[in-house]
Amino acid sequence: MVVIGREGATGTTVRLGHYRARDGSRGAAVDFDVDRPHVGLVVGKRGSGKTYTVGVLAEGLLAAEGVAPVVVDPMGAFTPLDTADVSATVVDPSVRAGALDPRQWCTVLGLDPERGAGALVWRAASERATLDGMRSWVADADAAASTARAATNHLALAGSWGVFEPSGIETETLCSDCLTVLDVSGLDSRPAGAVLAAVATTLYDARMTDRTNRLPWLLVDEAHAFTDGVARRPLRRLVTRGRQPGVSCVLATQRPSAVPATTASQTDLLVAHRLTSAADVDALQAAQPTYLDGDLAARLPETTGDALIVDDSTESVHHVTVRERRTPHGGETPRASDFGADRGHEARAGGSEIR
Repeated sequence: MVVIGREGATGTTVRLGHYRARDGSRGAAVDFDVDRPHVGLVVGKRGSGKTYTVGVLAEGLLAAEGVAPVVVDPMGAFTPLDTADVSATVVDPSVRAGALDPRQWCTVLGLDPERGAGALVWRAASERATLDGMRSWVADADAAASTARAATNHLALAGSWGVFEPSGIETETLCSDCLTVLDVSGLDSRPAGAVLAAVATTLYDARMTDRTNRLPWLLVDEAHAFTDGVARRPLRRLVTRGRQPGVSCVLATQRPSAVPATTASQTDLLVAHRLTSAADVDALQAAQPTYLDGDLAARLPETTGDALIVDDSTESVHHVTVRERRTPHGGETPRASDFGADRGHEARAGGSEIR
């Protein structure tokens, strides 16, 4: 067995898969050290296995001790875990309005914090911790009617998203020994980003204030959808400073070219599946470590489920086949042929035919 992520690791590990020999045969087992915090990046084109790999890591974290795994799921790929025989909870996410700072409120609402409605929302977020409280503060504020009306309309929009609640997701829920799946698949980008921003901040603050003795792992699928919005700063903080208090962050994306360069440079574990976009390959090439000899593009796998793993902790490279999951995978793309038999039956029963 080979353990990646830590030289001479003896602590908690997660089984990722097995070495892929040059002749395609199965080699030694490959585990990943989760005894200490990490920053990970899982990349690959659609259908290459990146979401599946995140699920493998989530399974392993669920079985590990002393960690608190949280998955942000924008595609509904992890919702089947709710019915699996594991300690996983899929939740419709709600967060406290106070979990976003004033700057984040202006960002998520698309307002200039130094002008008009943006300045008013900034002050409301500074004074009140709930959305209703912010609305009341704006209503009582000594501001021009047009400015107050614009701020009220923007806060009403935030209320329509249905993600801001006075209690929100408790820190104890996020930092439990269960796997928490935040199902944001039904949300647009702005409310989903607000949820991620609040959760990333909560996990970081929980460790900084010793509110949990578990080490959180935040796994974000389709991370490119969050790199430009309100979650950008909280994610950057986890990537650059999260390891010190013990918070790990793993971002999965089919578009590594859309991920900030800071993320790639801070990553100590890169799991690269098949990529075909020149821009995405170039983005990985730009962050290629000096100990990775040769052309990165030439070393990327061709087969679904295979991965090139770059372990910066030990400055080593591994060609791995990811193991099969033990829990349901909801990331498969539907096929028309899956429903062909039912459709044919319905057509015959209805006596109709499309010509």
